[in-house]
Amino acid sequence: MENQVLILDKERLSRKLQRMAYQIWEDNSSEKELCFIGIEGSGLTVAEELARLLKEISKIRVEVVSLRMNKKHPMKEAAELSVHLNNKAVVLIDDVANSGKTLLYALKPILGFEPKKVQVAVLVDRKHKSFPITPDIVGHTIATTLQDHIEVVCEGKNITAVYLQ
Repeated sequence: MENQVLILDKERLSRKLQRMAYQIWEDNSSEKELCFIGIEGSGLTVAEELARLLKEISKIRVEVVSLRMNKKHPMKEAAELSVHLNNKAVVLIDDVANSGKTLLYALKPILGFEPKKVQVAVLVDRKHKSFPITPDIVGHTIATTLQDHIEVVCEGKNITAVYLQ
């Protein structure tokens, strides 16, 4: 692809994800169980990796749930959850926070319940939001132009690289 710039290689990704897992643990140390809601695609891959890392460093039980939604047109089909979230601590996870639109619409089905707490975690946060979403847990922050694109590359269940295009 033209003009790809490597932002995070495998080693840096590993460190960023480890730090995110520790931050989730610190923010939720009093919880016995967390529900990670990964936005289908790379967001779910990030959620599964964070759950694996959290299980290595803490005794917190983690349930990972996939949230399927149309990222480009979130109102075309309703995003639904197959789990009840009443009185649960929830972490909504995606790969990239771009405009904030996907994360904002992903909160809608969560708010159909009465969770104890909701946090937002993203691997990469871009600094030009059009919607009022500020992630609580961020792996890497980058200032980009509106024309730039961030690509998170996954091979199976492994996140291998992040590129700026």
